[in-house]
Amino acid sequence: MPARSTATSIDEYIAEFPPEVRRLLQELRLFIAAAAPGANETMSYAIPTFDLNGTHLVHFAGYAGHIGFYPTGSGVEAFRDELAAYRSGRGTIRLPIGEPLPWDLIRRIVEFRVGAVAARKTGSQPRSGRRP
Repeated sequence: MPARSTATSIDEYIAEFPPEVRRLLQELRLFIAAAAPGANETMSYAIPTFDLNGTHLVHFAGYAGHIGFYPTGSGVEAFRDELAAYRSGRGTIRLPIGEPLPWDLIRRIVEFRVGAVAARKTGSQPRSGRRP
């Protein structure tokens, strides 16, 4: 894959990767779409992005050794304790290739972001993604 993709669609982007990474990216794409009904697929910052109500919900990207998942700073902060096993930073989570993806955690992060975008639209505060 080139350093910065020139793909104009998520299908083109995913096709740039070797089979194992391609499979993970496609699974993640479908999973996010199911967890965020009504979100639209697009490309932003040269990576696959899901938008909701005109706002970036989450992004994801493929790399040689990991899948990058970008749920914005609020998505990372709300799940900081659960993300301790992963390299993460402001708005970034690195999910190692060769290890199972944390599907339940990804689902809850996406749902949290959906709530945050909806809250922004209505002016209310999003609920924390943490379980009581």
